[in-house]
Amino acid sequence: MTGPAIRIDGLTKYYGAVVGIEDLSLEVERGEVFGFLGANGAGKTTTIRILLDLLRPSRGGAAVLGSDCQRESLQARRHIGYLPGELPVYPDLSAGGYLKYLSQLDGRPVPSPYLAQLLRRFDVSELDLRRRLRDQSHGMKQKIGIVQALMARPPVAILDEPTAGLDPFMVHAFRSVIDDIRHHGETTVFLSSHVLTEVEATCDRVGIIRGGRIVNVSALDELKARGSRRIVIQFSAAVAPPAPTQGVHVHNVAPTQWELDVDGPLESLMRVLATLPVGDMSVEPFSLERHVLGLYRAPEPGGPT
Repeated sequence: MTGPAIRIDGLTKYYGAVVGIEDLSLEVERGEVFGFLGANGAGKTTTIRILLDLLRPSRGGAAVLGSDCQRESLQARRHIGYLPGELPVYPDLSAGGYLKYLSQLDGRPVPSPYLAQLLRRFDVSELDLRRRLRDQSHGMKQKIGIVQALMARPPVAILDEPTAGLDPFMVHAFRSVIDDIRHHGETTVFLSSHVLTEVEATCDRVGIIRGGRIVNVSALDELKARGSRRIVIQFSAAVAPPAPTQGVHVHNVAPTQWELDVDGPLESLMRVLATLPVGDMSVEPFSLERHVLGLYRAPEPGGPT
């Protein structure tokens, strides 16, 4: 089987006069970990629900591993392990009973050694498995949700806010599990999250959606190479403000300090600084959060307002 794991082509969904998503096109390659980012209301959940055939698009289409998400929705969903933003649970079931029920309902085999490995990684004990879901903490329910999404080793895992409610130790465990998934290359991960540090730590590529439209799709390595870095320069004497320079954006300027955002290589800035009385300089590394905020603050060309 060839082609991308997820293909979205001109996908559009209107809620009356309200735009959910519009002319959204995207491909997610097999085996990659793809971050799907955007503000609340940007269209992330609408896109995911169409992939799962929980919503029907106004026009356009989507496919998972070649199966059309609407015309062949049952086949498409057989490829997917899904963690929703709000996990539906049966409060009187135990956590173990819930996992068993979902595995029987789904019909896909769940390898016992892999399930046991996931439970260990997320520190889910036998006592936790016996406890009813109504008595579990939010963090434990989230861990059970991640386990149920991954336990059948699905070809495609769609994870909506997977680290919400997890403590730092479990966030680290989640990163480790995603690293293992990437290493084996059998599962494509489509991850929607507001925790941009986690996306930066786990994803190969990111797609940023704004106002229902994709505004940027890039590999993280490419973003880091050409993305903006915050640079603060302290001078030992007063200097004039910096002259306008391509790729250099003035954030804040004082007679003895410049605070700049610099895109890409630093050579041109360093040539300027070589002629000035530099006392000290600090460079913040690329920040996905700053990059996304910059895209959201920029004017939205041709898009909804």
